[in-house]
Amino acid sequence: MMDQAYLAKLDPTRFPSPCFVVDEARIKANAAVLETVQRRTGAKVLLALKGFAMWSLFPLLSRAHGGVLHGTCASSPHEARLGREEFGGEVHAFAAGYSNADMAELVTLADHLVFNSFAQWDRFRSQVAAAGRPIECGIRINPEHSEGAVAIYNPCSPGSRLGVRPHHFEAAVAEAAARGQDALDGISGLHFHTLCEQDADALDRTLHAVEARFGAHLSRMKWLNFGGGHHVTRPGYDLDLLCRCIDRMQQKHGVQVYIEPGEAVALNAGVLLCTVLDVVQADMPIAILDTSAAAHMPDVLEMPYRPGCIGSGLPGEKAWTCRFAGKSCLAGDVIGEYSFDAPLQPGDRLAFLDMAIYSMVKTTTFNGLQLPAIARYRPADADGVADGRGARREVVRSFGYEAFKYRLS
Repeated sequence: MMDQAYLAKLDPTRFPSPCFVVDEARIKANAAVLETVQRRTGAKVLLALKGFAMWSLFPLLSRAHGGVLHGTCASSPHEARLGREEFGGEVHAFAAGYSNADMAELVTLADHLVFNSFAQWDRFRSQVAAAGRPIECGIRINPEHSEGAVAIYNPCSPGSRLGVRPHHFEAAVAEAAARGQDALDGISGLHFHTLCEQDADALDRTLHAVEARFGAHLSRMKWLNFGGGHHVTRPGYDLDLLCRCIDRMQQKHGVQVYIEPGEAVALNAGVLLCTVLDVVQADMPIAILDTSAAAHMPDVLEMPYRPGCIGSGLPGEKAWTCRFAGKSCLAGDVIGEYSFDAPLQPGDRLAFLDMAIYSMVKTTTFNGLQLPAIARYRPADADGVADGRGARREVVRSFGYEAFKYRLS
């Protein structure tokens, strides 16, 4: 539990501000839960780099470096290259569309390539065959079964561009057969993704939809990728049901199951430390921070959601309520409303919770704001490694003017 006692041990004064701090012990604990799933079922877990790409910690996770995860899944050539160079193991790639340049690079990096349409598969299959290295190819399917509550994060929302829908899939198979061809020749697996921060009951419902709409083709497949959104490491997650779902599909259809969580790998493993710069008065006190929802926590505005903050309560729960706002010029750069036992003062240090996931990979330099530093924290009781104050703290990356200048021209 990340609370005031945890924050005291972390000691924010020993890190720059703002700064993402990731707890190595919690990363290892999450990996251990995922290894339990692999051990019980034989499924393979991949790290979704779109959710967590702090590559200095990859040795804690990668089976190739003594960890437990089998590889990575990528949404671009850059992610695929990072997975190949820094993580090792299997590299899987999917994108809604590939360019010629994308494919030229991906065939040198990926072990699995998943296509979003039969048209893209037809366009690039000869290039894959000519790669000179084994690459297994798949089709992403859309079972037209929605589990996500927020439309922007729901891959199966009405009008979604992601995955081949059942009637289009069957039409492609029938049209190829009419020409004396097999639309699935060269296809080793199917991939779907319907979940977002959900439990195994949502997966169970999805699998019934997948079988109802694509079941006739599963016996031809070598593997089935359940995608991401599995909140496997959340307290109370139904691991037994997840394992039953995996076992059922593997035994019934003879496929190797993959899951590719990003969030679950680093869930509750990191904080964003920041500092109060000023407190101004509007309809309520507003604490101006040296961080920004727009630049450093974009999901706060996109989702939207109110991130937890150590030591705070809900509005009105504690004696003093304020609104947190970022330092950018965007009028809507507002993080949320929080209450504290006493008024905040300039110089106070704060810690937003669960910031290892997505926030780090989505940061921008909007307004020229300095990107948060990135640091590792190893508690004294993690594995006996300690510094003079009983824990190891390491800032692994700091960002300055060059990070802003050289992403522009």
